[in-house]
Amino acid sequence: MNDKVKVLIKNTPFPDQLATDEEKGTKQYGLSVAKAIEGQWFNQNRSNSCRFYDQYKDYHTLRLYSRGEQPVGKYKDELAINGDISHLNLDWSIVPIIPKFVDIVVNGMNDRLYSIKAESQDITSAENKNLFQEEIEKQMVAKPILKSVKDQLGVDAFTMPENEIPETSEELSLYMQLKYKPGVEIAEETAINTIFELNEYKESVKPSFDYDVTTLGVGFVKHDFNPVDGVKIDYVDPANVVHSYTEKRDFSDCYYFGEVKQVHISELYKIKPDITERELEEIKQYGSAWFDQYPIARSYMDDTFSGEMVNLLYFNYKTTKRFVYKKKTLENGGERIIRRDESFNPEENDTFSRHDIVKDVWYDGIIVLGSNHLLRWNMLKNMVRPDSATHRAYSNYIGYAPRLYRGNIESLVKRMIPFADQIQLTHLKLQQVMARVVPDGIFIDADGLNEVDLGNGGAYNPEDALNLYFQTGSIVGRSYTGEGEFNNARVPIQEISTNSGQNKMSALIGSYNYYLNMIRDVTGLNEARDASTPNPDALVGVQKLAALNSNTATKHILEAGLNVTKKLATCLSLRVSDVLEYSDFREEFAMMIGKYNLSILEDVKNLHLHSFGIFIELEPDEEEKQQLEQNIQIALQRDQIDLEDAIDIRMVKNLKLANELLKVKRKRKAQEAQKIQEQQQQFQAQANMQSQQMAAQSKMEQINAEAMAKSQVKEIEGNMEIKKLQVEAELKRQLMEIEFNYNMQLKGIDTQQLKDREKEKEKAKDGRVLKQASATSKLIEQRQKGTPPVNFESSGNDVLGSGFDLESFAPK
Repeated sequence: MNDKVKVLIKNTPFPDQLATDEEKGTKQYGLSVAKAIEGQWFNQNRSNSCRFYDQYKDYHTLRLYSRGEQPVGKYKDELAINGDISHLNLDWSIVPIIPKFVDIVVNGMNDRLYSIKAESQDITSAENKNLFQEEIEKQMVAKPILKSVKDQLGVDAFTMPENEIPETSEELSLYMQLKYKPGVEIAEETAINTIFELNEYKESVKPSFDYDVTTLGVGFVKHDFNPVDGVKIDYVDPANVVHSYTEKRDFSDCYYFGEVKQVHISELYKIKPDITERELEEIKQYGSAWFDQYPIARSYMDDTFSGEMVNLLYFNYKTTKRFVYKKKTLENGGERIIRRDESFNPEENDTFSRHDIVKDVWYDGIIVLGSNHLLRWNMLKNMVRPDSATHRAYSNYIGYAPRLYRGNIESLVKRMIPFADQIQLTHLKLQQVMARVVPDGIFIDADGLNEVDLGNGGAYNPEDALNLYFQTGSIVGRSYTGEGEFNNARVPIQEISTNSGQNKMSALIGSYNYYLNMIRDVTGLNEARDASTPNPDALVGVQKLAALNSNTATKHILEAGLNVTKKLATCLSLRVSDVLEYSDFREEFAMMIGKYNLSILEDVKNLHLHSFGIFIELEPDEEEKQQLEQNIQIALQRDQIDLEDAIDIRMVKNLKLANELLKVKRKRKAQEAQKIQEQQQQFQAQANMQSQQMAAQSKMEQINAEAMAKSQVKEIEGNMEIKKLQVEAELKRQLMEIEFNYNMQLKGIDTQQLKDREKEKEKAKDGRVLKQASATSKLIEQRQKGTPPVNFESSGNDVLGSGFDLESFAPK
């Protein structure tokens, strides 16, 4: 022990929480807090052990088991005889059973992708959301009218695609969740993801946290802000963490957190720039004295700078602070709040009054363990306060222990250790049995060989017998001795079978498999999870169900990571608002985030004007994706959705929303199919009606045509009859006219004949008269002259000749 300084740690109570704010800000108050934390965790009991290093040792042992590097001393003690292992020639290497299962769990956690969703919850965002929803509702109500206008006038008055307009309130709610995304929410998500990327959260911090939860049963991360690095996220080793008693898995009821760090003496200048050389020398002595007080700490450090390392306790302590405000009433009836110090105590009047608000605050401190050197004690700047409860303040440390009960933490590795030890012992005993197993031998009866006569006079010695046996497998022997007596050694060579080691090896292998199955049973990591020995006869569905059950067994580890990520994202969201509102480099911070998406730069600058709710959207695992894909394929096969619908559903990462969208798409498709069916029925009914009308009309037209044809026939017949009559009349008239003409001609002929007859008569008469006169004259002349008698008959006129025909009788 160093003579100059002496480490003395006692259990001391915490200072009064009801002290004034001025007292809480003093270094004496901070030193009291630090010594109280130090007493709870580093005070040694009668066995010279303390809570911190006991926890550190337990966590170190669990980590060794998770790496397959646990000490082999316990196995040597188990196999040693009176402490002597000189006769054991064994390979003491550890069988890495636990590392395999740890890797399966941790790597499985890393495969589960998630996304951070921010939902704005301030009044302005709520009003914008309501306006957007009202616009959609207007489109829903006016859809029939707008569709009619579009169909009849060709004017598209829809403000959104017609096929995307929700039909019901459930579809509207789903549409708002999937489609509505204001710029401020995109900017907030981008800001959070940018901080995660800058701090390598998914690549470094989150895997380390998952490994700790699997191995130790607890994990911690820390968020902080400094003007140089901005918002920082750091992994915290649970073995170095101290905290107040808690019964909550997320440590939300703790009122102090701390972290033990071994730092080089030169790092103290960065913590306390005004530190003196004398203080440094004394602190260095306390560092050496600390390792003398706790020798176990020396085995967990690098000896290179062991003489210049000191142990510091970084701690946060939660208490309350009274914030005093001057509340002034203005002439226009408004009010103004002005911040005052705690001593402000005016007399009450109608103009102004004192207004007190008690809020939680966190103090930040650093102490050199084992000493009274308090290097830092001040109230934390940029404390994270939820918008819904500003009197509360989140701690910089975020932890989660999924299997915590009354301060005791259980881990997956802790469950496996007893059976992993038995597997290791079984493996060593199997080596021991294998080392003692001897090959099968040969028994040679020399007396039997002496009685064998080869018949050629040669001797039959054991060497010849062995050569003959090993080369041909044959043995020469005699049933009777040379004296004729029965030879008891008639088979001089016999094989000695030594199979006693095989039974032991089979028993040890069975024991090995038993303990391996016990590990699977207590952890839930079955064969289907690691695919080590899949059953070839098992159905695919059975194997997937077994793998799903295994994932369920380790779901608490996944939930631990998601819970910490969500809480961390919430704190980062509030820190972003503080940086953009109060920090001197808010422009640089906004540009740093906006460089990934320049279109949201203005929204990033206005993030502090909004409040957000942070949610974690876990992407479905392969089993859940397969179930969703099966539902999609069934819906596609039954023609319940289209290919475009399937693509939209696959793009939704939230499994619940994806299933809801699938329901909506199916319902929409069914409604459209029903509408099409109804339209087809209407078209069919209209077609049938039109067909019937056309048939009736055709029949009427046929009847009308027939009636018309009949009437036309009758008309034609009538016309023909009339024409006939007319023709007959005309013919009759013509005939009558002809007849009349004929009659007239005949009459004329008759008349002419009469005239001609009369004319002829007259002519004949005249002729006769002429003749008579001529005759008379001749007679007179004859009488006078006394000539002979005249013959009055003409020789040329006594017959009818060419001078007379019937043309004179033709009608005129």
